[in-house]
Amino acid sequence: MKFIRKMFKDNKGATAIEYGLIAALIAVAAITAMSSLGTKLSGTFNNVNGNLK
Repeated sequence: MKFIRKMFKDNKGATAIEYGLIAALIAVAAITAMSSLGTKLSGTFNNVNGNLK
């Protein structure tokens, strides 16, 4: 029983997991934003290319 109580008091592993989840969420948000921006930028370059011809 003491071992189980000791495991619940130890927060080091939980903190590492929380930081990992935050980093993963930031990565997903950055990838989504960059993908959207890349699509819009590609459309803009195609529009400029079409107007130059």
